[in-house]
Parts: sequence; C-alpha cells; structure tokens
Amino acid sequence: MVDNEQYVIGVLSETDLMARQAEAEDPYAPAPSVRWRKLLPGARKRTAKAHARTAGQLMSQPAVTVHADDTIAEAARTMARHRVERLPVVDEEERLVGIVTRRDLLQVFLRPDEEIRGDVIHEVLVQTLWIAPQTIAVEVLDGVVTLRGQLERLSDVPIAIRMTRQVDGVVAVVDKLTYRVDDSHLRPSEEALHGVADDWLRKL
Repeated sequence: MVDNEQYVIGVLSETDLMARQAEAEDPYAPAPSVRWRKLLPGARKRTAKAHARTAGQLMSQPAVTVHADDTIAEAARTMARHRVERLPVVDEEERLVGIVTRRDLLQVFLRPDEEIRGDVIHEVLVQTLWIAPQTIAVEVLDGVVTLRGQLERLSDVPIAIRMTRQVDGVVAVVDKLTYRVDDSHLRPSEEALHGVADDWLRKL
C-alpha cells in the first residue's frame, strides 16, 4: 500500500484477509464478554481488522521492505526473519519501485551449482582478487560454496568470503582458505603499499 507520493505505508497480505474473515463475527455464535475480549493479546487490533472496511484499515503496519540495492541473500533473510512471502522494494527515497516474492528468490537460489561456481571464479577470484582461477579450488554443492587454497594475504580472506556470499544462488560459504602473509599488523599505509606492489607484480 502506498500513499499519493508512492511512499510505502503498509502491506495487505493474504494473512490479513484471512484474519479478517476468521475474526468476523458469526451472527449465530454467542457473543463473548467485553471484559474477556479485552484481556486477549492483540484483541484490539484483531477487532479493528475484523471491522475493517478499507484496505488502509486492514493492512499491516509498518511495512517490511528491502532496498533496490540490497543483495538477494539480504532479501531472503529479511523475508525469513519476518515470515512474509513478499517484500515491497523501495529506492533510496523509500518510494516503491517493485515487489519481490518468495518465488522470485527461489528461482535465484535454484541456480545450477556449476553456474554458481563459474560466477564465483569469474567475479570473485579473477575480477576482485586478481588471481588465477586455478589458485583456489571452488566447490559448490546445493548452493553451498567451499573455498579451498592459499591466498597471498590474510586480509584477502574475508574479502573472498564476503564477495562469494553476494553471488546470486549462494546459500552458504565454507572457508577452507589459508594465506601466505599475515598483514594484520601492518598500518593502513603499509598495507596499501604492499597491495599496490602485489597487484603490479601480478600484471608482469
């Protein structure tokens, strides 16, 4: 549900519609006492929804949303955490730009393992870390990626893990990586200098 300026103000779901139907008063059922109804958790909200006549009165607030630049994994976690089947997608100004559903996410997470492996090798190893594909063994089974091998620097390990998690279809990442140089003790300027030198040597 959006207002006149396309800001998301709530969501009207199947659950809301079913709740209204369930809470609608049965004309043949005995009316519960007012005092008992007030003691029930969430009774006021359920009663209000049972008597809703407009979508605005029936919708759930506040709306759970994701941003257009959030990763697929972040959207899936948000959907699972809030137990919803669809999420409004908003832009940087919080205006509605689309809807992502559980089916949309399933289509991504059902990518073939070999396709996921190819993206990890190309996007993470080659384009991000600038290393030869054969340097790190990439294994994918049911969307779970295992990275095995030795990287040049300790600081490269979390980068490899983080970037792999962002690849569409990756369910989890198993870290079996080691490193040749522990650069955690270096100051930022020294670390940057070593990084530039290593990158230059790779190009030779």
